[in-house]
Amino acid sequence: MKLQQLYDVIIIGGSYAGLSAAMALGRSLRSVLIIDSGNPCNTKAPYAHNFITNDGSHPTDIANRARQQVLAYPTVNFLDGLATDVLPNGVTFEVLTADNQNFTAHKIIFATGVTDLIPNIKGFAECWGISILHCPYCHGFESANKVTGIIGNGDMGFELAKVIRNWTDKLTLYTNGTSTLSPDEVMKLNSHNIVVVENEIDYIEESGGEIKKLLFKDTEADSPEVIYTQLPFKQQCDIPEKLGLDFTEKGFICISKHMETSIPGIFAAGDCLSLYRSIAHAAASGNKVGALINKCLIDERF
Repeated sequence: MKLQQLYDVIIIGGSYAGLSAAMALGRSLRSVLIIDSGNPCNTKAPYAHNFITNDGSHPTDIANRARQQVLAYPTVNFLDGLATDVLPNGVTFEVLTADNQNFTAHKIIFATGVTDLIPNIKGFAECWGISILHCPYCHGFESANKVTGIIGNGDMGFELAKVIRNWTDKLTLYTNGTSTLSPDEVMKLNSHNIVVVENEIDYIEESGGEIKKLLFKDTEADSPEVIYTQLPFKQQCDIPEKLGLDFTEKGFICISKHMETSIPGIFAAGDCLSLYRSIAHAAASGNKVGALINKCLIDERF
């Protein structure tokens, strides 16, 4: 397939948000190029849940079906590649790729997601997305009533433990070092039989991503079946930072009510915008930004 050089919209990131945006735009007869490097954050997750009509499907299967459906629209094209830069050029934007291709569009969407920063704990990476989890709405039903741990400290650890208590009463909060919980928080946790363990974690013994033991540096091991935690992250794509886009204090791309970034003509959707990370949310975000950009193009050309 020979790709044209000027598009209505170039979407950087071809997972759920990017594909959903492309469908809305393709159905609006807009010329679209999706550029995707094939590195979704949920690659290891065995199932996707809490996404109506796809509950229990494998995330890759959902993405593959979405891509097939989106590319049925004749004005939508897909490029397996890595976007490396976006250069504003008056009323258009030039997008450069790692294999020295360049394309131009009237509008840009970043649907590039985020990358979790895995802690330096042996065994953690192998379990991430399988038995070490980030979202009870994605995994809580399947993990209900299991012996469960929380890795967290301070207000974050307290709030996460409070939330996960909805799914299980077999709960331990591992602060992985000296607790920064307030006395009131400790008292509240203890009143709900949530144990607080301050010992520093040494490593996780696992098999196929399933936790076998949680080992500490100076005490006996523990054996949670699942663990929840909230990891720090970085934007998966560094182009928004190079462009000088505005970010929130938590590191998400700032957008207007019309999902436009601080540079007019550049929009964003999906996990790069929000702590609420799910396939359903990403797809909804992409659908919305696609419709908003189409209306923007209509207004500009009418």
